[in-house]
Amino acid sequence: MPDPMLLLAMAAMLLAIGAFAGVLAGLLGVGGGIILVPAFFYAFQTLGYGGPQLMQICLATSLATIFVTSVRSVLSHARRGAVEWQILRTWAPGIALGAVLGVIVAAGLRSGTLQAIFGGLALCVGFYMLLGRAHWRLGEAMPTGLFRAVISPIVGFLSVLMGIGGGSFGVPLMSLHGVSMHRAVATAAGFGAAIAVPSVIGFLLLDIAPEGRPLLTVGAVNIPAFVIIIAMTLLTAPLGVRLAHGMDAKPLKRMFGIFLILIALNMLRKAMGW
Repeated sequence: MPDPMLLLAMAAMLLAIGAFAGVLAGLLGVGGGIILVPAFFYAFQTLGYGGPQLMQICLATSLATIFVTSVRSVLSHARRGAVEWQILRTWAPGIALGAVLGVIVAAGLRSGTLQAIFGGLALCVGFYMLLGRAHWRLGEAMPTGLFRAVISPIVGFLSVLMGIGGGSFGVPLMSLHGVSMHRAVATAAGFGAAIAVPSVIGFLLLDIAPEGRPLLTVGAVNIPAFVIIIAMTLLTAPLGVRLAHGMDAKPLKRMFGIFLILIALNMLRKAMGW
């Protein structure tokens, strides 16, 4: 049994991280998972848990929180009329299919492999946030037909392997196809729900070895961490939405890109055993 004082310290850390993740979900549309996964990994390791399935627990718990955060965020954006419902309806089925495939693949990978995947993909997202420009375009409208059928599952698949909502890939994708930043952020919140529902169901059915499983973990979802994070994100996600509609998020986006690159490099360092 971990030291009670250590448990309290971890709870306080997760409360602060949950507050930060909720604001990010509403403000930048990146989803809190890109912060939560490395935070969970650090917290569980500090509490003495490890093993080849630790990253699965981090991914699953992050995705469980993203479902609640995404629904709260998309409803807040919808009240402002910012959600592109046509995009969400047509892209959600493919994204959900990719999420299911992501769970199947993630269940068979070792923790170190998932760390390397997270680090590599987070590095790409961080550089895009740092260097990307609003005028960059791949097209003037979101892809349809075969292109959508191929790209939408990839968004869901990669998001599950990182334990994140759809914002980190969905917002750049929509921005590159002529959707305004505010509407891309709002619609990407709905991508998160499409990713989280099937993936969390799958992770709840995953068998985790008892020796590597933190207390009160159901399948791969740790219930105490989920509750702590949700307690804060429910409060702070609407604040992020208000900030998104009332300020220029570009400077913050650049700073967060640098922060994310550092997180990604640290995760890659751990994956290589350094």
